[in-house]
Amino acid sequence: MEIVMAAQTPPKLTIGPILFHWPAEKKRAFYSRIAAEKSVDTVYIGETICGKRTPFFEKHYEDVTTELQKAGKIVVFSTLSEVMIPRDRALVKRACKTKHIEVEANDASALLPLSGQPHRIGSLMNVYSEDTMRFLAEKGAHHFCLAPEIPAAAVETLAKTGQSLKAGVEVQVFGRMSLALSARCYHARAHGCVKANCQFICEKDADGMDIRTLTGRPFLSINGIQTLSFSYLNLINELDMLAEMGITHLRISPHTCDMSKTIRAFADVLDKRITAREGQSRLEQLQIQAPFSNGFFYKKPGHQWREDEKISATAG
Repeated sequence: MEIVMAAQTPPKLTIGPILFHWPAEKKRAFYSRIAAEKSVDTVYIGETICGKRTPFFEKHYEDVTTELQKAGKIVVFSTLSEVMIPRDRALVKRACKTKHIEVEANDASALLPLSGQPHRIGSLMNVYSEDTMRFLAEKGAHHFCLAPEIPAAAVETLAKTGQSLKAGVEVQVFGRMSLALSARCYHARAHGCVKANCQFICEKDADGMDIRTLTGRPFLSINGIQTLSFSYLNLINELDMLAEMGITHLRISPHTCDMSKTIRAFADVLDKRITAREGQSRLEQLQIQAPFSNGFFYKKPGHQWREDEKISATAG
């Protein structure tokens, strides 16, 4: 198990957990492609949204972990983000007992079984303050993925706190942003089902189910119990700023667009092989059926796209 120490080195790319209910064969193929991506440092696996989905891919985790580790990747198992019933609690406890790979906690239910051992804190835990980061570090957390709605000034503050704790600090740079979780399943209700008998209807929407306002404007996206942004977060123009802040890792969230081209665009900008503008052009060629956004980073409405915005990272 590797403990990543914060350092003034270029950030590394990570692949976040698959948020959506993709078929097992699709997930296997995805992880095989990621194993071949040399620019990816860490891959997060595990079901984070709905415990009912777990049995579909549970038997494949060992093989996927082996394949990724043989390719030189750090593999981290992400836990559920919402624990509602005893079965969910059992899944989290079982994940926390895993010895051969590290665990990322996405719900407070994982903190007790992980206490005293090295572990990571996922973005769904919402670490917003330095005191929270210090408290969790005292319990064994050494790596934090920040929530996507945190603006630049706060990102920099938390990055400095992470450095003082010798902890890694990660920021999502691509993909739909998780905005909320619910006890009920919107996805099931939209199809006339209830959560207990959902018929796994969320499998129909590989990048989430888009919802619109009464006037027909695209608004949000639903993924089971999770509410996501309609827009895709894109911080490729902000990579230099994030590196200067001391961010150690940059998370790319899996979607059905060409993830290899997505990863290479970010990697080439990070390695200065192309400019951020060229990287942006490559991402635009992915033809994603939703706009890009970076508003939260600039302390603006999160769905907005701020072109060539210049800010002081320390501005309040």
